Amino acid sequence: MSDLTEAAKLIKNASSGVVFTGAGISVESGIAPFTGAGGLWNQYDPKYIEINFFTANPQESWREMKKIFFNDMHDAQPNKAHEVVAALEKRGNFKGVITQNIDGLHQKAGSKNVQEFHGTIYTLSCVRCRKQYNLSDIDLSQDPPCCSCGGVLKPNFVFYGEGIPPAAYQNSLELAQNCDVMIVVGTAGQVMPACGMPLIAKEFGAKIIEVNPQPSAFTDRITDYYFAQKATEFFAALEKEL
Repeated sequence: MSDLTEAAKLIKNASSGVVFTGAGISVESGIAPFTGAGGLWNQYDPKYIEINFFTANPQESWREMKKIFFNDMHDAQPNKAHEVVAALEKRGNFKGVITQNIDGLHQKAGSKNVQEFHGTIYTLSCVRCRKQYNLSDIDLSQDPPCCSCGGVLKPNFVFYGEGIPPAAYQNSLELAQNCDVMIVVGTAGQVMPACGMPLIAKEFGAKIIEVNPQPSAFTDRITDYYFAQKATEFFAALEKEL
């Protein structure tokens, strides 16, 4: 079922709504997805963000990471979808965003409760002393950038071979278990454990509204309302309904 009026009514009447986002919401801000047409892993080798490779070859990893993440992402701006998602939280009946993205665009758009399931590019940690840094304070011309103690800095996003940040996982789980409506945007639903969050929301009784140009692993399984649209198209139309 894909009736916008009905979906908008659910969204308006939600008391504890949650938005779950994947790479598709940021594509229209100029950020390439990881997989699929134009995906980053069609252009780059994902080994550069494998934790064991990074640990052994920090200079090489950093050289490639700057090309993959720190140019386009840093300059990207939120689009209409990010803005309307932030507006839903401001209305009070949506409680937060669970995002697989590391680009910070939800925060730039004004969302306050953003659970960054896979971390962020905007902070870094020293692998030796664990001191934290903001990206804006780091000289990225160094390969690799280093802490004042001499240790290598690692971006605080989840590398292959690392676990999900415990606080983000727990907070996401609570949002999913307690929500009555979840809008799932721009994700194929194939990356575990993130893709478990909509499944948990459904299991706990939430209605699932899905926005994705192509059907996902969720579409025929848990989705109540499916909109085969780009994120900006759906949210611009939703804004008028609200």
